[in-house]
Amino acid sequence: AVREAAVAMKPKSLHHVRAAATPLSALAAWRSLFDLGQLQPGRRVLIHGGSGGVGHFALQLAKWRGAHVLATASTKNQELLRKLGADETIDYTTQKFEELAEKVDLVLDTIGGDTQERSWRVLNEGGALISLVQLPSEQKARRFGVRGIMCSVQPDGAQLSKIAKLIDSAKLKPIIDRILPLSEARRAHELTQNGHIRGKIVLRVKDIQL
Repeated sequence: AVREAAVAMKPKSLHHVRAAATPLSALAAWRSLFDLGQLQPGRRVLIHGGSGGVGHFALQLAKWRGAHVLATASTKNQELLRKLGADETIDYTTQKFEELAEKVDLVLDTIGGDTQERSWRVLNEGGALISLVQLPSEQKARRFGVRGIMCSVQPDGAQLSKIAKLIDSAKLKPIIDRILPLSEARRAHELTQNGHIRGKIVLRVKDIQL
């Protein structure tokens, strides 16, 4: 049993298996960009891991809101970033994002560690660094004159309904890396830990015709 306020109708255009890839990651992207980041049209956004589970939703949502989007990914995922709408793509395997991204209003950090540390310097004064993986340093935020925010996600049926409408209107699309049987849950977890997944991995609880 769940609270009515936490659920929403599945997007009509998606099969259940593919719809399952949406809620947590799409809500994380929505909350980071709009609730915490207060993203407005014309703002410059840097999304780390733009081809990942949260990143690919964030990229599409930021473009829908009218932002100028910069996104990082590996060499093999550069074309995916462009297809999702990125205005500027950065290959983190051969390029340093801090040398290419400047005057950014919002950084969405899905990586943490050294990536987060290097992100402070690309932000405009008054901007925001929002992380899903590592609490940003209050000291660094004060030093650079920006906000540092850790994002946590809560169920939100109203936001899920908005996300579902965007999917049904072809403005947002979940990317599925692969669909695995529930018996391979451990393998799925290991794959997500290596940080090179395109979009989401979905576990199929039982055989369903796709």
